[in-house]
Amino acid sequence: MAFGLPGFVQSKKALRRSLSGIKEVSLKSTTIPKGYFAVYVGVDQKNRYVVPLSYLNEPAFQELLSMAEEEFGYNHPMGGLTIPCREDVFIDLTSQLN
Repeated sequence: MAFGLPGFVQSKKALRRSLSGIKEVSLKSTTIPKGYFAVYVGVDQKNRYVVPLSYLNEPAFQELLSMAEEEFGYNHPMGGLTIPCREDVFIDLTSQLN
């Protein structure tokens, strides 16, 4: 399995750059592009990410949503969908979904 690791690391770095770009754009603007939605991710400090709606069909992302439901119910303190996981876990998961 180690033979595929360099490519995985490269794609993971590229995703982080793209996610940080999406994050910066979302912070500059309150509008969300069509086909995307905003989530707040983090344990102590929450950061906003804009992710594609297609993630809602992914079982791994649905598990994160279940965690959010268990912790917050439908009362999200940030005013939007809050996912109670570490940011690095969220980035790793979303990099696998791309």
